[in-house]
Amino acid sequence: MNKLFRVITSVAMLVAFQQSAFANIIGMPRNLTLPSERIAFQTPTLAPLAFVKFCMRYPEECRKPRVAFRRGPVKLTAERYAMLTNVNRMVNVAIRPQPNLRGVAGEEWIINPAKGDCNDYAVSKRAQLRALGWPAHSLLLSEVVTSWGEHHLVLVVRTNKGDLVLDSLTGAIRPWSQSRYQWVRAQLPGNPMSWRTLTSRSMDV
Repeated sequence: MNKLFRVITSVAMLVAFQQSAFANIIGMPRNLTLPSERIAFQTPTLAPLAFVKFCMRYPEECRKPRVAFRRGPVKLTAERYAMLTNVNRMVNVAIRPQPNLRGVAGEEWIINPAKGDCNDYAVSKRAQLRALGWPAHSLLLSEVVTSWGEHHLVLVVRTNKGDLVLDSLTGAIRPWSQSRYQWVRAQLPGNPMSWRTLTSRSMDV
């Protein structure tokens, strides 16, 4: 665990718990409901090439959980919602944007680098939320296509209030159905090595 990871994780925990009283007052967004906010998984598909290299670098991030029970959606309390918001914003600030100019073959997914692209933001958020106690099955790396045609990686968090998107392009936490992306593929809950295609949404939604 490097110094940056320890600092960001500690601050995220402190801020989340300090803001819990305020979060309990304002609550979560009222429009997060089930089941309309759920991602629909389709057919098995290959994982991104960079993900394979990522698993070789960070094997603990790609192991299938041994425990087969308690794999339901995480209960989204006000405190946990504040935690998601803090981690999303703090990682977005901590990593300096640097586009990948080497193409797909040159992609590397690095946890908590000083600079990086959308892939690094997504895997860093996943790692930090796991360190804060979020179960791996609720944290899904997901590939989308933006309205300007660029492939982009986000983190989808599965909760009892629906699937929420943590994105390097915004500090806001959005329900999956409100994200203006074309959805391509995502990790399958319970097995991070298994990826599925997704029912896509119109970018005009």
